[in-house]
Amino acid sequence: MCVCPGPRRIGIPVRSSSLPLFSDAMPAPTQLFFPLIRNCELSRLYGTACYCHHRHLCCSSSYIPQSHLRYTPHPAYATFCRSKENWWQYTQGRRYASTPQKFYLTPPQVNSILKANEYSFKVPEFDGKNVSSVLGFDSNQLPANAPIEDRRSAATCLQTRGMLLGVFDGHAGCACSQAVSERLFYYIAVSLLPHETLLEIENAVESGRALLPILQWHKHPNDYFSKEASKLYFNSLRTYWQELIDLNTGESDDIDVKEALINAFKRLDNDISLEAQVGDPNSFLNYLVLRVAFSGATACVAHVDGVNLHVANTGDSRAMLGVQEEDGSWSAVTLSNDHNAQNESELERLKLEHPKNEAKSVVKQDRLLGLLMPFRAFGDVKFKWSIDLQKRVIESGPDQLNDNEYTKFIPPNYYTPPYLTAEPEVIYHRLRPQDKFLILATDGLWETMHRQDVVRIVGEYLTGMHHQQPIAVGGYKVTLGQMHGLLTERRAKMSSVFEDQNAATHLIRHAVGNNEFGTVDHERLSKMLSLPEELARMYRDDITIIVVQFNSHVVGAYQNQE
Repeated sequence: MCVCPGPRRIGIPVRSSSLPLFSDAMPAPTQLFFPLIRNCELSRLYGTACYCHHRHLCCSSSYIPQSHLRYTPHPAYATFCRSKENWWQYTQGRRYASTPQKFYLTPPQVNSILKANEYSFKVPEFDGKNVSSVLGFDSNQLPANAPIEDRRSAATCLQTRGMLLGVFDGHAGCACSQAVSERLFYYIAVSLLPHETLLEIENAVESGRALLPILQWHKHPNDYFSKEASKLYFNSLRTYWQELIDLNTGESDDIDVKEALINAFKRLDNDISLEAQVGDPNSFLNYLVLRVAFSGATACVAHVDGVNLHVANTGDSRAMLGVQEEDGSWSAVTLSNDHNAQNESELERLKLEHPKNEAKSVVKQDRLLGLLMPFRAFGDVKFKWSIDLQKRVIESGPDQLNDNEYTKFIPPNYYTPPYLTAEPEVIYHRLRPQDKFLILATDGLWETMHRQDVVRIVGEYLTGMHHQQPIAVGGYKVTLGQMHGLLTERRAKMSSVFEDQNAATHLIRHAVGNNEFGTVDHERLSKMLSLPEELARMYRDDITIIVVQFNSHVVGAYQNQE
């Protein structure tokens, strides 16, 4: 995650067999909560993700401007970064600048890249408990980092009601975002369970009996689970629900969704920290939990239950509601706040949590301690642990950790940790018939498009209705021939059905390929998707999008009942 004006690197993920959904009874603990990871993905995770955060910070493959990085390396790392002069020689050696090529991807090739990670799910109108207010969702991802640092998750709550959907933006590698995407929904689901159900689950696990799962996952084949860590993750989750059982006497089963979301976020972050401190005798797991803790991730999660919509956000991904007005036009309603230097309340919170003599050092150059862009995140223990604890864990850790300059580096002006929290800000919204869809997306989207344009594009795509606005040229000198071309393009777009069958894919197409007139330019789109690995990240971030479509008739029926 970063603040950058345009693309990162593009890789075409290899498709693999799909993950089974949890619908049948299965024994606890491992099969109950965590599906299997394919062998090829395990090797990919171990072979590349192990070092991705080190590579990201030290820019070992290319020079990346610091303004484009989620985490800015300290000047002490200057020797690890490729200088701008060397970068020029590097690009000349690669012959990018000296021999420009007029190579463009064909439309089928563009579509192959854009659709490689798309996923759609249609919700049954009646799920066995109640009529769902969600018609379904579309999701997609476009990588810029290698491996991609974004993750996404979607699941139906089986023991309670509602759906969970979330996007996760990793930084300093993908380890933390991967772990959070696997684990957070289980912590939320457990936090929402009544006391009696928690007791049933604990008794079944204790006796080794089979029981029904608590989540039904809706996953693209590339959205894998870490098989190696499933037992460790399960044990931490079980400890959490055992504590919930002890704290709740069962006198009241009224669950506060906002409180449950906050508790789940904070508890998972605490477990990530504790697992890294304790370590594991298994060398692979020991390094895995340390990578998770030393990298970081933001999260934006929506829980939809009937007309009740809760959005829990930690970091700077966003949730945007698409509202259709009476005249058919679209308006955007923001359901999350960015936790960064552009948020005055976040700046004030940080300053109040630390001594007055740190007022000028806690945020420098719009970054936490001059380094980190988001002010809330999972992991990132370098901004949470004491210096003594960091040194102890690193010294007792594996050689890979001890040899990593990033993990040994202590942030400047580091006096009163923790400086970072994973506690989410939760916003509640009661759905109305005019609320047509919800967009969850990492900051790679919002850096390239205005929220109003995002909502309009999705709204027009879902309804097939296009409100014609006068073509704005924004001060450009446009010839009559160019204007004719723009009108022809508009007519072609209206007369043909969109080539995308997925709203998230359609939005990514616009985010990457829009020209100055707000229309998709195939030549521009082809160029952006053709950028070599070393250059793509300089232009944009990873983009991950989930578009949730609501059932207006069901929402209206809820409203009429009251």
